[in-house]
Amino acid sequence: MQFLLKPKGKMVRHSKLQKQILSLFKQFLRAGREKPGFLPRIQEEFRKNSKIPRSDVMQIEFLLRRGQRQLEQLKDSSTKQMCTFYQKPF
Repeated sequence: MQFLLKPKGKMVRHSKLQKQILSLFKQFLRAGREKPGFLPRIQEEFRKNSKIPRSDVMQIEFLLRRGQRQLEQLKDSSTKQMCTFYQKPF
């Protein structure tokens, strides 16, 4: 079982979903190291999505699946840059 120390010394157990997300994050960091400019964007995306409430399991699972597909694209040797889409303000 995986445990983390909280600042007050209490041990925390992670759910299966949390473990999958942590694993995905680590895989992204490893894959992004080899491609310049990717690490800040990866960290920003995970930080932004960390604000999603734990109770929104459907959204979290959707993002996990999307992240797994994006990771496969990032691992592809032909991937040279990351594209970001922004929604135009009305």
